[in-house]
Amino acid sequence: MKKVRKAVFPVAGLGTRFLPATKAIPKEMLTVVDRPVIQYVVDEAREAGIEHFIFVTGRNKAVIEDHFDIQFELNHTLAQRGKDDQLAKLERLQPMAGQTSFTRQQEPLGLGHAVWCARELVGEEPFAVLLPDMITMPGRGCLKDMIELYNETGSNIIAVEECDPSETGKYGIVGRGRDVHTGFEITGMVEKPKPQDAPSNLYINGRYILQHDIFGLLSQQERGAGNEIQLTDAMLKLEKQQDFYGYHYRGRTFDCGSPEGFVEANVAFALARPEMYKGMSGVIGQLLDDMAPLEQRLVVS
Repeated sequence: MKKVRKAVFPVAGLGTRFLPATKAIPKEMLTVVDRPVIQYVVDEAREAGIEHFIFVTGRNKAVIEDHFDIQFELNHTLAQRGKDDQLAKLERLQPMAGQTSFTRQQEPLGLGHAVWCARELVGEEPFAVLLPDMITMPGRGCLKDMIELYNETGSNIIAVEECDPSETGKYGIVGRGRDVHTGFEITGMVEKPKPQDAPSNLYINGRYILQHDIFGLLSQQERGAGNEIQLTDAMLKLEKQQDFYGYHYRGRTFDCGSPEGFVEANVAFALARPEMYKGMSGVIGQLLDDMAPLEQRLVVS
């Protein structure tokens, strides 16, 4: 059984839901409190022991590559001004030389196509996929526990969380079988089922560990929903050949691909910092009081 050493980050999306903010800035570089969204996801992968970070980019995404590079002028200025704490923080976040690779998805043909674009960099190894829109609360990351489950099973792993049963039509939903180690057997996958047709209320939260065999299926995959090559469609085919296990993540994931989820993440991550909690909680309370008349008017209307 090969170790999971590599992780793929599909960062080629246009971020149209955040226009005009994303006209010149990639959505992955929008900040939650004081660091870009993509940094949180990379930190989760690093905590899990990932050694090679593979970014599938598109046009106007060069700033992501710059973010994970050394900025000599900035480091020199911080050192000269005695800002040792800030310099040390940047150095802790800096990947080692040779740990990052970048490849280009020339056309926006879907998540499955983006993952397929990383095939030569992944090679014949199991690998992780982390959607950069989805970030987890600070603490023990989701991927670390997924890799522990992989080490027990040697199979494909998908992380899931619970959603309201009435909202299954928003997500990819899995069927739950018998418990295995710290996870469970996946008995099926359905994309955005109606509540009455859903096999459970466990939705895929944007974290995967996949065998390299998925690339062969993606190379033959026809376009599906949205006229795009869907990763879920290829996983459904792979499921007929290999086992899939689910890991039920008990933490909190924020969908920063939507404005609402992005704002929610900023509030939650700020409140999670001891030095910011008192000030932020007071501000939020005051804002809620100030907005009460508006809420009343909205209810009446």
